[in-house]
Amino acid sequence: MAEQIIYLDTVDPLDIFGVQNEKFECICKYFPKLKIIARGNEIHIIGSQKETKNFECQFQKILTHTQRYHGISLQQIQDILSNYESNESLYNNENPNNAILFYGNDGKPIKARTTNQKKMVEKCVENDLIFAIGPAGTGKTYTAVALAVKALKDKAVQRIILCRPAVEAEEKLGFLPGDMREKLNPYLQPLYDALQDMLQPRKLQEYLDTNVIQIAPLAYMRGRTLNNAFVILDEAQNATLNQLKMFLTRMGEHAKFIVTGDITQIDLPDKNKSGLAKAVSLLEKTKGIETINFNEKDIVRHRLVSYIISAFDKETIDK
Repeated sequence: MAEQIIYLDTVDPLDIFGVQNEKFECICKYFPKLKIIARGNEIHIIGSQKETKNFECQFQKILTHTQRYHGISLQQIQDILSNYESNESLYNNENPNNAILFYGNDGKPIKARTTNQKKMVEKCVENDLIFAIGPAGTGKTYTAVALAVKALKDKAVQRIILCRPAVEAEEKLGFLPGDMREKLNPYLQPLYDALQDMLQPRKLQEYLDTNVIQIAPLAYMRGRTLNNAFVILDEAQNATLNQLKMFLTRMGEHAKFIVTGDITQIDLPDKNKSGLAKAVSLLEKTKGIETINFNEKDIVRHRLVSYIISAFDKETIDK
């Protein structure tokens, strides 16, 4: 039997124990083979050397989170402890496709949730250009934005650039009032939504004000060279082949590009002018470029979304 003592000198013990010890009791349930005793700002662990070492490893992640985010919720403790295998790579890059990428707004764990999302994380490490193609709700854009935010947090890039073609989805919106940013907001709102999930409001606003994060329509990319940047083109099915060529040739030194799109939801007046499928076909065998095809199994929205997509796809095929 081994006994270890962990001192809570760097955090408030109440953050770890919780009201009426609810967090501490939750932690204990994950380690039934250990005797765990809380004494003031100390935690005593008694058990086999292997079990106590495992506890120390997992508990350090709880402490690290608490220190970074000045607190931790019961749900976040459960997220950390619920899967030891995934969490072995929580704060390192040994298994990046299975790790929590980072903790977002309000301590929400941001991570890949499906097979192809995990593949996207893995392939982004190996390639500088990723095409993520598939139906709505599969997390293509969200995962891309998460990878961009992680790269910024890790100082792998100096800025994030997010863009979309400004194409209306079969509705004529007419004249939009306001300045350029206000006019473009309806087209770019999904990108803001993802960022608001991942960054504190004040930090996000600071990044936007200082152009560390730039959100712009595709047309504004012409003539630029994008160095030290993580660049995402969303809704790329609404870009022509010439527009995609223009966008992709903006790539500068130390840049990562992700292009997302759904070739079944083209909003161009002439759907044949969409260049996404052609661009993927032209570049599919190029080293450093990876294409990931998402499908209904990757859908992470409401459970009915996958049925809706299947029904509409069947209707299209039948016609």
